[in-house]
Amino acid sequence: MKNLIKNLLIFFIIFFTIAVVFSYFGNAGKKSERVGTEVLISQINNEKVAGIVVEGSKLTVSLKDGTKEIVKKETGESLSEMLKNFGVGADKMSAINIEVKEGEGLNFWLANILPFLIPFLLIGVFIYFMMRSVQGANSKAMMFGQSQVKQFGKDEKEKISFKDVAGAKEAKEELKEVVEFLKHPKKFLELGARIPRGALLLGSPGTGKTLLARAVAGEANVPFFHISGSEFVEMFVGVGASRVRDLFKQAKKAAPCIVFIDEIDAVGRRRGSGLGGSHDEREQTLNQILVEMDGFDPSVNVIVLAATNRPDVLDPALLRPGRFDRQIVLDEPDIADREAILKVHAKKKPLAKEVSLRRVAERTPGFSGADLANLLNEAAILAARRNKKIIEMDELLESIEKVMLGPERRSRVLTEKEKKITAYHEAGHAVVAHFLPNTDPVHKISIIARGRAGGYTLKLPIGDKHMHTKVEFTEEIAVLLAGYVTEKEIFGDITTGATSDLRRATKLARRLITDFGMSETLGPRTYGEKEEMIFLGREIHEQRDYSEKVAEQIDKEINNFIENAVHQAKGIVSKERDVLEKVVKVLMKQETLEKEEFEKIVGAKPKE
Repeated sequence: MKNLIKNLLIFFIIFFTIAVVFSYFGNAGKKSERVGTEVLISQINNEKVAGIVVEGSKLTVSLKDGTKEIVKKETGESLSEMLKNFGVGADKMSAINIEVKEGEGLNFWLANILPFLIPFLLIGVFIYFMMRSVQGANSKAMMFGQSQVKQFGKDEKEKISFKDVAGAKEAKEELKEVVEFLKHPKKFLELGARIPRGALLLGSPGTGKTLLARAVAGEANVPFFHISGSEFVEMFVGVGASRVRDLFKQAKKAAPCIVFIDEIDAVGRRRGSGLGGSHDEREQTLNQILVEMDGFDPSVNVIVLAATNRPDVLDPALLRPGRFDRQIVLDEPDIADREAILKVHAKKKPLAKEVSLRRVAERTPGFSGADLANLLNEAAILAARRNKKIIEMDELLESIEKVMLGPERRSRVLTEKEKKITAYHEAGHAVVAHFLPNTDPVHKISIIARGRAGGYTLKLPIGDKHMHTKVEFTEEIAVLLAGYVTEKEIFGDITTGATSDLRRATKLARRLITDFGMSETLGPRTYGEKEEMIFLGREIHEQRDYSEKVAEQIDKEINNFIENAVHQAKGIVSKERDVLEKVVKVLMKQETLEKEEFEKIVGAKPKE
């Protein structure tokens, strides 16, 4: 439809241009007055005519007073015949300078040929554009089954290496073998080793799966074909499988090379899990991927890399040896890796001398590589907004909170009562967290709204943790409920400010029982098994491997965890009421409280 409108528009522009040209040439002679034949005969008889120029049927009459006139005569009749017919004498005719001009040049051709040629030209142009539109539609239809793969590695500027990827040491070691296979396949084949068909990169979003795959291609200096799993699947049956065949055909021609399928879970989900057979096309596409990976010639040096953050939903046939032989896990970066990632992303950013990337790494546990890159970018934007030439530590620390919680909302004006309730709520979180020995230290308290939070208490671990104890979880629930407890103790009422805390505490208590087996009553086992059934973007089915009686016990045990946490938080708030009041007083005055100021008020944190 768009092409048809475009062609019609071009057609009318051409038609309009031709009309303007004709209008110009047609109106070029309108400077002279047009008169009739009777007027001309009268002027000749009165000896007013000096000369006549004959151009076909057009007579240009020059009068003795200098004016000019245009007279039209019959086409097949000469000027002398016309004058004789009107009774003009020979003496009168001999007194006039008569000049006959033959048609020549552009005007002659335009006047004589274009009236016949233009209709054919316009029809021809219209047919040409219509045929081109039809051919374009046919060519697009023929290309429908071709893969939309993007190839990298041709431009040296696009290439990256393992040096450009900070952290992920174990993952890089695994992938170095893949690089060796691509660089020197013969030494492996001579020993009977089979080149791996594929490697699956597993990790949370932002951990650098795509970046690492491109680094493998850069290290091996081979072409890199990149495509998303969602680009295979279309509404028409067979298109996805056709695109898979086309992708592997291109890869075999460019071998040795790497094919990278990002978000492979979009097409590689477990077969038979769709509702009403709605995933037939996806399953056919997956089947074609499996066939192509099995059909590789052992000597064909093509390696398939794929990435996903949902390995639990992948079809088992994808994960068996011979397809994705290796599964490489990319964990969240630890403190050393975070510092290294920050150094990579800070190369092109002017940092102040006092900036400590180590300190930034300490304050960003749980941040992925993408989060850290975003952090530095936000700091650069903030410094530019403040008209600074370098990025200072203040911008970096503020950007950490912005990435974690969202931007400050100082326009959200609280009443004095709301501000006081928020101060007690956040002070309650901070005081309980400080006096419980197994919780993380408090780094900052704020009653300035940021993101969706009306205020926040920032707790950060001293080092990276990979395992957690039951005591740590129960104390964390007490910290979550501390704001609720403080509001009730101080004001004798509760507000909606504790909604998020209550939800998180309940969820954590349930996980302690159903996932971690930390309930004394229900024992060391898990409860419930989630099955992957997606409908309207939601998981709608959970297989319950326990009875209704056990479900009732789970609810009671959740209540026990919550009640014990409330009792624990209430005891600290009552005992440390004076300290709580001091923290609230400072918060009401300056709205934020950093770690050093907070510990001056409450003292050093008790050790475990």
